[in-house]
This record gives sequence, C-alpha cells and structure tokens, in this order.
Amino acid sequence: MSAHLTILRAGPGLTVQDKGRPGYLDMGLSRGGAADRLALAEGAALLGQPDSLAALEMAGMGGEFQADQDLRIALTGARMPAHIDGASVSWNASHRLPAGARLNIGPAVAGSYGYLSVGGGIRVAQSLSACSAHLTAGIGASVQSGTRLGIGPDAAGTTGMTFDTEDRFSGGEVRIVASFQTELFSGDELDRLQSTSFRRDARANRMGVRLESDGPGFHVTGGRSVLSETIVPGDIQITGDGTPFVLLAECQTTGGYPRIGTVLPCDLPKVAQAPTGAVLQFRFVSLDDAVAAERSAAQARAALPQALRPLVRDPHGMHDLLSYQLISGAIAREEDIL
Repeated sequence: MSAHLTILRAGPGLTVQDKGRPGYLDMGLSRGGAADRLALAEGAALLGQPDSLAALEMAGMGGEFQADQDLRIALTGARMPAHIDGASVSWNASHRLPAGARLNIGPAVAGSYGYLSVGGGIRVAQSLSACSAHLTAGIGASVQSGTRLGIGPDAAGTTGMTFDTEDRFSGGEVRIVASFQTELFSGDELDRLQSTSFRRDARANRMGVRLESDGPGFHVTGGRSVLSETIVPGDIQITGDGTPFVLLAECQTTGGYPRIGTVLPCDLPKVAQAPTGAVLQFRFVSLDDAVAAERSAAQARAALPQALRPLVRDPHGMHDLLSYQLISGAIAREEDIL
C-alpha cells in the first residue's frame, strides 16, 4: 500500500514544488519551481535521492502533518521550529516520521521559504512534465488543510543526518551581471546601485521581490522606449518610480521595464530567502567570474552527500532512537536541538 501524508493544518503559502518546467518560455510560461532550488538539493542529499522529486514549499509558515506509514523526512531552507509529537527536531536534518505521529512546523525564524522533503518524494498529477504548482499561470493550487498527498516509493536509507550551510537567510551581498539595458544607465547610477543598501520590502511573492532604500529612485534616459522582451528570474527591473524589483521563479515571461542587471542564479536564493527588512547589496561581476561562480555552486551541490554528518542529539529527547547514528558519550548542542 502506498504511503500518504495528510495535511492536518496548512500554512497560507503551502505548495508542492520541484525544479519547475523548463522549455516553455516561448509559450508564455516561466519555469516556476521552488523559490530556493538549493534547498531542494539539500533535502534530496539528506535523504539520498534525486533532487528532481517534489517537496512541500512552506512560505513563511509550515503547518501540521501526519503520515499513515513510517516516512523519512528532511527539513531545509528557511529555519522553522519543528516538533514530532511534541519533541523538538533539528532543521537542516533528516528524521524518521513514524506512522500516526504529528509533525508540527511553525513560522520562519530565519529566511522566507522552508521545505519538507519526503523519502520517495511527493506524488501529485504532473502538468507539462512537472509537479510544481505555478500559481501565477493557474497550474495547480496551494495545498489546503485536509489534503492527502501520495508519497512515492522510498529506496530507504538512513536518517539522523545533518550538514553545515552558509547563511543565505538574512540578506547580504548579491552578485549581478550586466543585462540588456544596463548600458542605458549612467555610470553614476550604476555606482550608486552598488553602494546602496536595499531593504527587502514586505511586498514580495513567488513572482518577485520589491526593494526599497532611503535614497532617490534609479532612472534611465529613454527608458520609456524599451520594447517588451523576454525576461527571466534574476532580472532586476526598474519600475516607473525608480524602484528595483528582482524577478523570481514565477515571474512573467516578457516585460518592458528597463533591467539594470541580472542576479546570478546561484545568488538568487539569497534574494528569495531574504526576510522583510533584510539588507541586500548588489555587486557587478564579469561574465567570466559569473560562469566560475555558477560552476563552483554546481560542484558544491554535487558534493552535498559527502558533506553530511551524523546529527548529535540528546537520546532522552529522541522518540526514534534506533533511526539515528549515535556517538557514544556526546550531548546535543543547543543549536542542534532548536
């Protein structure tokens, strides 16, 4: 009998996401998929399975979940407090979710998008060769309380593993390359872009993030003559009032606002995960440096399985003791329990 995960209580931004739908840009459909694709790769590495499998994306808040069979799960992305039958479990780690146990995931305390990956992946009907909900395009929908999701066959494996991750959940420097309209902006405007500290505005969703600052807006001569053309996630559009808007996974496919630059794909999770008010700063890099950065990021994703280590926890608080690789005499660190 196939396993199922029941959503007892769904957060307001709960969706099924995978790596999206490449190849439909000319038909007016952006790729979509997880807002933080690195978090999908991290969850897959923790469970020892392909990162093409679908997971649950939790925007700002998780929910309450229950399985009808024992499941392996992994929690990645924006840090959220999580408990299994009242016992605290670590983020950026894999765990065993026993049949009938209740997994509670609270609001994000760092970042914006958290991910619940399951051994075998979430199974929903595919549309255009993907499981991802693309809310802007009307493909799929948010997952509601009471939904019962199918789970694919799990090849089994260990749980109780974790890894160290760099902070991409509190803003910071974001590398960009020149875009089609960058040269239309004056050198002074481009310098000001790089010296300005932007704050992530509360107005943000899977389509994009609006940035605000204390200085004047950014303007370009002849901006109204820009033709509507293809745009992609990472493009930084400058709206009519001079405000930067960074496009994300569910952005439209064409637009006529001038683009002052484009965020490197490997840095885009830092923009997507920035919580409201987090400070972001842009820095132009050359195309060669951008290619090198993308290559390095790809190598780091491929090496994630080798970066795993056993999760050290206090045995007295472990409801699934036998599923963990224990280290004799060790006591859990506070950050591993929280």
